[in-house]
Amino acid sequence: METASSVRTVRLRPVGGSTAIIELAGLRLITDPTVDASADPANGLPRRTTPPALDSAALGPLDVALVSHDQHPDNLDAGGRALLADIPLVLTTTEGAARLGGQARGLAPFESVDVEAPDGGRLRVTALPAQHGPHGAEAVLGPVVGFLLSGDGWPTIYVSGDNASVDVVREIVARVGPVDIAVLFAGGASSPRYFDGALLTLGSAEAVEAARILQARAVLPIHCEGWTHYSQNRASLTRAFADAGLEQVLVNVPDGATVTL
Repeated sequence: METASSVRTVRLRPVGGSTAIIELAGLRLITDPTVDASADPANGLPRRTTPPALDSAALGPLDVALVSHDQHPDNLDAGGRALLADIPLVLTTTEGAARLGGQARGLAPFESVDVEAPDGGRLRVTALPAQHGPHGAEAVLGPVVGFLLSGDGWPTIYVSGDNASVDVVREIVARVGPVDIAVLFAGGASSPRYFDGALLTLGSAEAVEAARILQARAVLPIHCEGWTHYSQNRASLTRAFADAGLEQVLVNVPDGATVTL
């Protein structure tokens, strides 16, 4: 028998880097807005090598921004900050909300907010824990959150944010259960400046394990190409899912294209 969640669909559109558009329940949400064509910051921070598939004008109206953290330019750049002024609700860390001001609202892990949905009912957005590197990373790199999107009859969507820990994924599933769709930041970001080059986001093997733990029927990888600090890429991710027998779960679409799930 078909369930409501198997009938209702969502539309996902990766834009580039950590940015994607999620459409469900009549709402349009954006993850970690990075819309500048290039970024070459000082102090050894990551450099953008591939421009986003869409510029700010092409993104269209947006209802909610999901900002995993505001302190790094590969998750929120200058253009993305300007974009936030026109988005009615910006959800991020409590510390980030204090810095961003305006429509920003801070959420602690497992804290939720309900958003009225044009298609009826409400979409619940729940902040989830994320570990941006090995243990102790928060003291150096600052706090990060992921997000869970849920609502009656809609597929559940997990947005990992800059999380490197499979144990954190296990903690999430223990609290909220499996999800239908996972948007995983999966380029294995790393930097010799931090933690001897340890992973700061999920690598390919970790993304496979996360997909298994989440029991996701679809995984959209983002934050895996177009910046200098990725240690892995879409090709290595595709191989890892194929080697694990999960190639049917991985959803590979070009930046700028839209997939319906």
